[in-house]
Amino acid sequence: MTKKLNYTSTKIASYAGLFVQAIVNNFLPILFIALQDVYKIGYEKLGRLIMFNFVTQLVTDMLTPKIVGLLGYRKSAIMCQGFAALGLAMLSFMPRIIPVPYVGIVISVMVYAFASGLMEVILSPMVEMLPTKNKSGNMAVLHSFYCWGQAVTTLVTTFLVSLFGYVNWMYIPILWAVVPLINMFSFLRVPIIEPEPERKSDSLKKLLSSPLFRCFMIMMVCAGASEIAMAEWASMFAQQALGVSKVVGDLAGPCAFAILMGTGRILYARFSASLSFRKTVIALSALCAACYLTTALTHIPLLALISCAVCGFTVSVMWPGTYSAGAKAFPKGDAVMFSVFAMCGDLGCCLGPWILGIIADIKDLHTGIAFTAIFPIIMLITAIFFFKEEKE
Repeated sequence: MTKKLNYTSTKIASYAGLFVQAIVNNFLPILFIALQDVYKIGYEKLGRLIMFNFVTQLVTDMLTPKIVGLLGYRKSAIMCQGFAALGLAMLSFMPRIIPVPYVGIVISVMVYAFASGLMEVILSPMVEMLPTKNKSGNMAVLHSFYCWGQAVTTLVTTFLVSLFGYVNWMYIPILWAVVPLINMFSFLRVPIIEPEPERKSDSLKKLLSSPLFRCFMIMMVCAGASEIAMAEWASMFAQQALGVSKVVGDLAGPCAFAILMGTGRILYARFSASLSFRKTVIALSALCAACYLTTALTHIPLLALISCAVCGFTVSVMWPGTYSAGAKAFPKGDAVMFSVFAMCGDLGCCLGPWILGIIADIKDLHTGIAFTAIFPIIMLITAIFFFKEEKE
C-alpha cells in the first residue's frame, strides 16, 4: 500500500511537471497584444518568439538522452523545474535591463524552453516505467495535465492582465515562477524508477531504420504543429480578426481549446484499451483540418470561436496517443525514442505557429490559419496510407 501511494506521488509530481510545461509554453502568447502595445513587436517577431521557444526545446530533446545518462531521471527532473522557475523570473526583468527588450525576452524564453524540452522527454518515460496497468491511459492522463495547465494559465494570466494592465505585464511571469519552484522540491522525495543498467535499449540507427518509426516521426511533427499553431494564436485571432474583447477571446479561444483538449485526453484514457489508435487519429485529423478551415474562412465570429475550441478536442489524442503507440511498438526505445518523438513534436511546434505568423504578416491571420490546415491533412494521409497498426 505504501509503495502504491509512493508511485501515486510520483505521478502527481509528473502531472505538475506537465502543468509547468503548459505555463511556460502558453502564458506569453496571451501577452502578445501587450508586447505589441509596449514594445511595438510585429506578427513575425511574435511568431519568432514561439519558434525560439520550440527550437530550444528541439535542441534540448537531442541532448536529453546524454543528460539523463549523466544525471539520471531524478536530478534531471529537479533541474528542469529549477530552470523553468529561473526563466520565468528572468522574463520579469531582462527586457528592462537589456537595451533591446526583444533580446531580453528571447534570452528568457530560451532558458525556460530548455526546461520545457527536458520535461517533455523525461516525464513520459518516468510515468511509463511505473509498475501500473493501462499504460496508454496513464499517458493520456499525464498529458491531460498540460491541457488543464493551459486552461488555468489562460484564465489566471487574463485576470492578471486586467488587474495590472499591459504596461505592468512583467509582474505576471514572476508569479508563475513560484509553481515550478515548489514542484522542484517534490522531485527530491518521490520514488523514481531508473532504467536497469543491464537493459539494452534500441539504438537510434535501429529505430530510424523502421518505416513504422518514421511514420511516428511524421505524425509527431504534425501533432505539434496542429496543436500549438491554434493554441498560440487563438487569443490574438479572436481579438484582432474577430473583434471580440480580450476576456471573451481568451475564454472562447485558448481556454476553451485547452479544456476540450484535456477532456479528449481523459476520454481517451478511459476508452483507449478498446479503441484503434489508427482509426481514432484518422477521424480526429480530418475533423482537425475542418476546424482550421472553418475558423479561418467563416464570417460568423461565434462559429469561428466554436471551431477553434473544438480543434482542441481534435488534437487531444495526437501527441500522447503517438507516444503510447510508439512505446508499445518499440518497448526498448527508452529515452532515445522519447527524445526523437519530442524533437519531432517540437519541430512541428516551431513550424506551425511561425509559418502562420509569416503568412499573417504577408496576408492576414485568416489566411495563416487556413494554410496551417496542411498539418492535420498530412497526418491524415500518413495514418491512412503509411501507418500500419499492430494487431493485438
